[in-house]
Amino acid sequence: MIGISTTSYSGRSRETFERWLERVEELGFEFVELVSEWPNFLTKETWRAYSEILESFGLEVTVHAPFSDVNVGSLNERLRRASLEVLKETLEVASLLNAFVVTVHPGHCSPASRKYRKDYNRVHRHSLKELERLSKEFGVKVGVENMPSFPILDAQTPERLAELLEGINLGVTLDVGHLNTVGFPFELFMELLGDRIVHVHLHDNSGKSDEHLPLGRGTVPWRRVLPELKGLSWALEVSSIRDAKESLAFLRSVGVL
Repeated sequence: MIGISTTSYSGRSRETFERWLERVEELGFEFVELVSEWPNFLTKETWRAYSEILESFGLEVTVHAPFSDVNVGSLNERLRRASLEVLKETLEVASLLNAFVVTVHPGHCSPASRKYRKDYNRVHRHSLKELERLSKEFGVKVGVENMPSFPILDAQTPERLAELLEGINLGVTLDVGHLNTVGFPFELFMELLGDRIVHVHLHDNSGKSDEHLPLGRGTVPWRRVLPELKGLSWALEVSSIRDAKESLAFLRSVGVL
């Protein structure tokens, strides 16, 4: 199943969203991934508008939870609880939208969490256990995403993501582009986390930074990887409809669409 993220949508109005969805459907996408970020947050106040528009289209839905200013690994308890409340609301509205998966980011590091590593790991895993409970409460599958190479981000490697999730019943969203920024340990990822993968993000880069290029423009070894990921939902995380169209053409050229 192939879908497209609203990372390729830059509008703010009902009319522009409808036009974008028309293009999405014309291109043959089967689902849209609603990224709950500024300026298009998905909340209890806004979800009905999305639902009403989507009813006119034959598209399924996934959701990407907010990540800017959200940190479930914060050692500041008030900020950690606020982050969990944001994610709780996201899971609730995702359930109302019949989303089949919600992608969430793990916590990220701060000067305090680097100094007090054991405390950081404890509160971080406590938050992930709370997400497990919320996933069950709202009946929505959750995929914790692997992060790209960037100083403050956690769970960049499969070993670290597996460590954080040990004993916690949450899925994983494999972001192939992110994995390429940390040396592309794909086989190790599949060995440690393959049975947890509930969703996949596709985009390309040069291996140096998280560029979100169209597929085929970077160094990801797609011909080796994509056959291993058949049967999973794939969301294109590119920056425009033009980039999405280019990515679809690439997927067809390698024989996976």
